[in-house]
Amino acid sequence: MRLKTFTAIDMADAMRLVRLEMGDDAIIVSTQKGIDGSGVRVTAALEPSTGPAKETEEKPRTQQPAAIDSIRRTLDAHNAPPRLVDRLLNAARQIEVEDPVMALAGALEAGFTFAPIPQDAAPKPFMLIGPHGVGKTVTVAKLAARAMLAGNPVRVITTDTTSAGAIARLDAFTKIMSIRLETAESAAALAKLLQSRTGNELTFIDSTAGNPFNRMDMADLADYFTASELEPVLVLAAGGDPLESAEIGEAYAGLGATRLLATRLDMTRRLGSLLSAADAGRMMFCDVCATPQVANGVSPINPVVLAQLLMPDYQQSTSSYSLDEALS
Repeated sequence: MRLKTFTAIDMADAMRLVRLEMGDDAIIVSTQKGIDGSGVRVTAALEPSTGPAKETEEKPRTQQPAAIDSIRRTLDAHNAPPRLVDRLLNAARQIEVEDPVMALAGALEAGFTFAPIPQDAAPKPFMLIGPHGVGKTVTVAKLAARAMLAGNPVRVITTDTTSAGAIARLDAFTKIMSIRLETAESAAALAKLLQSRTGNELTFIDSTAGNPFNRMDMADLADYFTASELEPVLVLAAGGDPLESAEIGEAYAGLGATRLLATRLDMTRRLGSLLSAADAGRMMFCDVCATPQVANGVSPINPVVLAQLLMPDYQQSTSSYSLDEALS
């Protein structure tokens, strides 16, 4: 098997390079950001030919009706908003590859930004926010566990001091990791706690769940971002109503949320609500939770992984790059 890594400014350019040098039979093995954080690096593989070489005619590459039809059916099945579907289809047509998964990946890269939460250090503490029942508390534990498993120090704080059992639940997780859970009952108390933060140490903050359409709930949450320099991360469970999710995304974007972390991907079959929320709120996809386990329970996401999540049954060039490997 021949392996080669291509570096390009974006997925479309990378796929063009793969096609030009290795042909349509190349298999995409992995995709990741460039070394300096910009651009993409795509590793492709090509099985050696077992038969006589065949002369082939150059095929026009401006149309991929089968791939485009597959993407359209997929996005419709996920209940993605029609305008977003049309925009992604137009972007997919520009990728000029026959593999629907890779064409969709290129379209997703053109339509969204992907920025995983760092695992070692960050200039601001991350505060996880979102509606009731999306899994913020366990996601804080998963993010802390990922940092700990990577050998990095992490700090965990909760401002959810009123929900029944919230502190005890998070404390049970942090004790296993030998992390002291800190609590802050108000925005002022959190600001005081963060005065002791040293350098860019990873800090994850659990927040009280609220109603994104309730002015008082949102005003209370906004106080924390006024009192401290925090990066809000919207946690949203998959499987919701796309229109409702779009409004939720817009509401939390109003508080400054620029990242969306998706949960419960193991319990739903339709992801259109996540696309809708990220699009309406102009948010970056960062990480996903697709398992109830805390250890290795959260994984960064990129355009190829998201395309695989949307098209899990399609087996072609992505077959050697399994979803389990992508989310490990």
